[in-house]
Amino acid sequence: MTARVAGGCHCGAVRFDATVPNSPELLDCNCSICARTGFLHLIVRHSDFALLSGKDDLASYRFGSGQAEHLFCRHCGVKSFYQPRSHPESWSVNYNCLDEGHGLNPGIRKFDGRDWEAAKAGLV
Repeated sequence: MTARVAGGCHCGAVRFDATVPNSPELLDCNCSICARTGFLHLIVRHSDFALLSGKDDLASYRFGSGQAEHLFCRHCGVKSFYQPRSHPESWSVNYNCLDEGHGLNPGIRKFDGRDWEAAKAGLV
């Protein structure tokens, strides 16, 4: 079963909606950027995600290999979703940026982003 969820940044400039499983698996990554921002990864296929507003309000940041594109609201600084290198066909949506009342029942799996290559091998 799937659910339609909505979310966005703190100031509301960036808004999206997505179709996700009712009981999704979230990845809790310990890499340098995720640990500092409290990002909980909800992986959403590009085809199941729609950016409703804020495309021009997004700033891009890349580091390390440069493969991941971290997208932040230029106004409030919140990263509500981004393009991860681990899932090039999907967005990584920050579960913490979903609107309240979504009714999802997620499970959380630790992801060792500090040892990215080994951890990536364990992803499905």
